[in-house]
Amino acid sequence: MTRRDVRLLLARNRGPLLALGVFAVMFGVFLHEHPRQISVNLLTTASNKAVVLALVAMAQTLPVLTRGLDLSVGSIMTMSACASSVLVNGSPSHVAFGIVLVLFGGLAAGTINGAIVVFGRIQPIIATLATGAVYFGIALLLRPSPGGDVSEGLSNALTYAVFGVPSTFLLLIAVLLLVWLPFRHSVLGRGCYAAGSAEGAAYMSGVRVGRSKMAAYMLAGLLSATAGLLLSLVALSGEASAPQSGAYTLNSIASVVIGGTSLFGGSGGMAGSVIGAFVLRTIGDLLFVFDAPPLWQPLFEGIILLGAVSLGAARVLRIKNRLELFT
Repeated sequence: MTRRDVRLLLARNRGPLLALGVFAVMFGVFLHEHPRQISVNLLTTASNKAVVLALVAMAQTLPVLTRGLDLSVGSIMTMSACASSVLVNGSPSHVAFGIVLVLFGGLAAGTINGAIVVFGRIQPIIATLATGAVYFGIALLLRPSPGGDVSEGLSNALTYAVFGVPSTFLLLIAVLLLVWLPFRHSVLGRGCYAAGSAEGAAYMSGVRVGRSKMAAYMLAGLLSATAGLLLSLVALSGEASAPQSGAYTLNSIASVVIGGTSLFGGSGGMAGSVIGAFVLRTIGDLLFVFDAPPLWQPLFEGIILLGAVSLGAARVLRIKNRLELFT
């Protein structure tokens, strides 16, 4: 690899690298200031909290790449968590069947979102705002009050550590390698980037834009359901909480932006969104170790998000100004 290739690689991944640097500094301070020594339990707890948000952020990344927003990812996650507290228990065969039903429910929700956006030609932010309310209503029907029962054996397997590495972190790596990378390099994945960059030009070039958008929303629903399943395994119960659903949706958008994915579409990826999610989760941990009021968390999240958005806008304006020289 030549020096020019390295510069291009760094320029292409500037957003995720900046987010990674911020996370490294913040997590280093957290570990240094934590009253207890670094341990597997400490890292596992931090991973369990961050990976749930990371999965929701990964789900949000796909619609954003197509120049859309999915405001239902938090509701699908909540619906799936409530469904898990009803279905994912009992014998091993019942647990396996329950997992399939939960994930299929998320996939079906994503398919409905995609169909409304693609075939109904309704703005994604409006369509998913409406469907999100429906999915949250289903969550209330499934779990009108907090409770339920989730397989403790499966919870132990997915929320503890394997050879000193948090199981949830291994799950996250597996999703990136087995789901995101194949999709990123597939025809549908490239179609998502093309649709976000210039949908009209992509359509005229023969890209099946509608099919790519459908795939994006379907996979977003599946990833949101995975996050809900993991959340139920961490909590060993389910809860239809509107504040929780809204917070995960908003934080997923923030994670996407912090990770360097452009809200204008066509640029970014899930790896950056994962790093952005870890940055947001570390803010709460830092406030804890410094005994700061919890109400400060939205302030610091807003400052970091504003900085990320400003950097992204600066890149867009710089490109726009260069193009104006030729007009």
